[in-house]
Amino acid sequence: MNLFRKKTAPGPTAAADALTGVPSPLVSLAKTAKVSLAKNDLADLRAAVYLVVDRSLSMSGYYADGSVQHLADQALGLSVNLDDDGTVPMLFFDDRPYPIVEISLDHYDGVVAQQHKRHGGGSTMGGTRYADAMRAITDHYADCRARGTIDPALVLFQTDGAPQDRAAAQLELARASEHPLFWAFIGFGPTPVPFLQGLDDLPGRAVDNASYFHAGARPTNVPDADLYDGITSEVSPWLAAARANGILR
Repeated sequence: MNLFRKKTAPGPTAAADALTGVPSPLVSLAKTAKVSLAKNDLADLRAAVYLVVDRSLSMSGYYADGSVQHLADQALGLSVNLDDDGTVPMLFFDDRPYPIVEISLDHYDGVVAQQHKRHGGGSTMGGTRYADAMRAITDHYADCRARGTIDPALVLFQTDGAPQDRAAAQLELARASEHPLFWAFIGFGPTPVPFLQGLDDLPGRAVDNASYFHAGARPTNVPDADLYDGITSEVSPWLAAARANGILR
């Protein structure tokens, strides 16, 4: 999605045109995402999709086995149903956030490996700090809103463990609850991440702006439908709450 262009309501052919120009490897993902959106009363939703990916050292295996690239593909499959140009701003983080880059329908294959290598590959993977990455996304989106964007955004935030900056991360999620941003936390790893479960239920927010789905130790084995349901199942209640509280028109 071109986040700096003011959006208008989709026309009657928007749904029919959703797969126009979608590369064949992504068509199945896009169709599966469409079913999940419809199941959760989101068939008419217009939204940006962000992808935030953990680049801490413990994630090295997930870069090597294609799990992170598959998540990027899944993000695009979701995005083509929600916006008008099928682009997803992607941010890597470890001890710090890296520059936001866009993945798109004509630039997605191998993009995770390219960006990972660009930042030094496995030899530079660091720790796990959420807060600065979350702030970068919130500030990026707030800037887009100031420039005229009217659509909400879904942030797919992937990690395999709790952060070293827990209190700061909680504060950032509470801060972000004042914006039309929904945070779909996605856990990788053999066991669920209690901290992410806690963020899902965090008190002190303007609205409940988060969900948590655990993709397990082998995320590429998780059915795409399950992931999309995990992302979308709590979005509709959030939209209602955000509208009721004046966060979203």
